[in-house]
Amino acid sequence: MNKRHALSTLAALVSFAALGSVAHAETPIKFQLDWRFEGPSALFLHPEAKGYFKAAGLDVTVDSGNGSGGTVTRVASGSYDMGFADMAALMEFHANNPDAPNKPVAVMMVYNNTPAAVMALKKSGITKPADLNGKKLGAPVFDAGRKAFPIFQKANNVTSVAWTSMDPPLRETMLVRGDIDAITGFGFTSLLNLEARGVKAADVVMMNYADYGVKLYGNAIIASPKLIKENPAAVKAFLLAFSKGAKEVMASPAVAIESVKARDGIVNVALETRRLQLAVDTVLATPDARKEGFGQVVPARLALMASQVSDAYNTKARIDPAAVWDGSMLPPAAALNVLPPAKK
Repeated sequence: MNKRHALSTLAALVSFAALGSVAHAETPIKFQLDWRFEGPSALFLHPEAKGYFKAAGLDVTVDSGNGSGGTVTRVASGSYDMGFADMAALMEFHANNPDAPNKPVAVMMVYNNTPAAVMALKKSGITKPADLNGKKLGAPVFDAGRKAFPIFQKANNVTSVAWTSMDPPLRETMLVRGDIDAITGFGFTSLLNLEARGVKAADVVMMNYADYGVKLYGNAIIASPKLIKENPAAVKAFLLAFSKGAKEVMASPAVAIESVKARDGIVNVALETRRLQLAVDTVLATPDARKEGFGQVVPARLALMASQVSDAYNTKARIDPAAVWDGSMLPPAAALNVLPPAKK
């Protein structure tokens, strides 16, 4: 082989390799969680660790968050392509920012029921919603349970309560100290935080919103309308890979929690496994989710939630349920069959 032929062959090989790398280039997706790395974040960290996103042609980066409101804002700003956020926070953003050019859209429902709950200690004598009348409740001002409390209040004929605001780390501490009578928060977070402060689970009264007439949807996967318009195939690929991972997470929380440990080496594995199992039992594999289908929403229920959130959050404009949801990129029914068998 002469030198010229060798060089042309080498050039052809380099070009072929370059074409191959372009053909297999992975679409980058920046993904923002709603909170720090805890048990439920295994839903996203597990498929990332297992390479399911990469196998779907995606280069997904999963970052921790500091609240659903921040996640919605960052996706709207373009800092993130997709995220995990409370549906009510997404609705609030839409209604309060009607002229925003890049309002995120929910593309898959994950928490079929809101994790919000009212919690009190049994020694307080509070056992039912009516006992909250005249009591002092505490939560951060941005807490989802606090913001939606007027809906809980109306559904359960609670007339009046007084609110105390604090930073998230002080919420459960103030309840244990007796500074407040009850708190609102995500059940799978606050219950374990109370246990960490020496309270036995048996000594906690938990009133899950979903059990007391408040059928709000919880957290959903949201996406930038820019991404949806320019690359809907990437969104479809993400949701399909996520669904595969979610099935494994719900089937074996103790195994899936290793992906959380890999991202945050100081997490308490036993505690976060319990938190994940609580999330599976209370907001993921719920009777409502089994009836409606994992990942999906019922239009009438979504419309009712939009009306309730408009009132409770006192939004600038009424929420249009059709503007916050796009289920057109959901995986086929077989791929959404991810819920573990119902417990007997």
